[in-house]
Amino acid sequence: MTHQSLQPTTTADTGDKGGPGTPVPENRPWLDRHFHITRRGSTLARELRGGTTTFMAIAYILLLNPLILSGEDAAGNTLAPTALITATAFAAALSTLLMGFFGKVPLALAAGLSVSGVLASQVAPVMTWPQAMGMCVMYGVVIMLLVVTGLREMIMNAIPLALKHAITMGIGLFIALIGFYKAGFVHQGESTPVTLGPAGELAGWPVLLFAVTLLAVFVLQARGVPGAILIGIVGGTVLAVALNAFGVIDPKQWASGPPELKGGAVSMPDFSLFGHVEFGGWGEVGAMTVGMIVFTLVLAGFFDAMATIIGVGTEAKLADDKGRMPGLSKALFIDGAGGAIGGVSGASGQTVFVESATGVGEGARTGLSSVVTGLFFAACLFFTPLTAIVPGEVAAAALVVIGAMMMSNARHVDWADRATAIPVFLTVVVMPFTYSITAGVAAGVIAYAAIRTGQGRAREVGPFMWGLTLVFLVFFALAPIESWLGVR
Repeated sequence: MTHQSLQPTTTADTGDKGGPGTPVPENRPWLDRHFHITRRGSTLARELRGGTTTFMAIAYILLLNPLILSGEDAAGNTLAPTALITATAFAAALSTLLMGFFGKVPLALAAGLSVSGVLASQVAPVMTWPQAMGMCVMYGVVIMLLVVTGLREMIMNAIPLALKHAITMGIGLFIALIGFYKAGFVHQGESTPVTLGPAGELAGWPVLLFAVTLLAVFVLQARGVPGAILIGIVGGTVLAVALNAFGVIDPKQWASGPPELKGGAVSMPDFSLFGHVEFGGWGEVGAMTVGMIVFTLVLAGFFDAMATIIGVGTEAKLADDKGRMPGLSKALFIDGAGGAIGGVSGASGQTVFVESATGVGEGARTGLSSVVTGLFFAACLFFTPLTAIVPGEVAAAALVVIGAMMMSNARHVDWADRATAIPVFLTVVVMPFTYSITAGVAAGVIAYAAIRTGQGRAREVGPFMWGLTLVFLVFFALAPIESWLGVR
């Protein structure tokens, strides 16, 4: 952020949003001077409380990210659960500490569920996991370059606001589908594409526990209870441990193994995934597919970050009267660096979480709260056995909850305007129906350009959107084109 230089005597703050006239005393402690605590009208106690609250609201990612990334890659390899938990905690800790120390804003970063969803559903099936993590590094570098060159402004202005909301909603449904499937609530049917349970009915205690946990979180959220997701996961885990201990549930019914502590509660971190990144070896995939994957990851991580950073920054009173947030580029740059950090760590790309607003609600106004959150993530590196107790069915409930939260963007769409509603609808439904975020974005962009052209408003589409339309037309027609050219 941009700050005025401090004077040797007490002054009134006119830079950071501590409020005009906030006194800035002499000889302040280093923490106060570095994080501008007094300038922003905050206190050390508020920052500590805000950082702790943010961690409690975001800690569920330590369970959900390993759950999403638990599948096989193109070579049939899987990632070790303990190593995934370590990677998730490490990447979140490092990215959040960077945001705190250098961004100096109360924003926490962790593995983006939308990014992880792309890796699990679209990247791993055609690549190895090290190559998938290489995609994360590439998209992180792309975002950093976009910020440095100023192209992010052009991109954000070029894509219609309604489509941005549609992308978020579509990813929400996509994540919710993953949660329902991982829990066993939804199965692939024999005579129908999907069914309720394996044969039209729920089977087994674990899926019932998923449903109970899901309803419990929704009730807590409806009552406005802070940390509802984490409370629901902890409560569901305690119930699962009790049912398992009393022999109510057959241990074989648990998809991720019985919920019990294996060994001690504390262990050394498992950094076996760190640095397992590959660039290249995409001969069978093709340059077009690689380009589309990177583009999809940028979409998944970039736009949510922009909206979240501005939204939380405004809530923290860091934005000016016109909604502009000083230091936005720095925060976005660190968010892009989080993509690369997550790739190198083996945890998927890191992005700013909207749960940072919970800490702001507790009074956090500076990067010190992010430092506190980052230190909590670092401490979790040594408590992997405790995290591993949580059953996959319980953690899956949080995915559905997150999906429901992302659908709240529907309130920003003018559904009466068919020219807007149709591209939004296609974006939202094609993502889960095709199990592809790229396909959803492509359908929305093409429909938007086609409808605007049919209305005689082709100029409103803009050069960037026309370029995207052309790329996505090639994406959908790639197989026929390759067949025509004799490639396949």
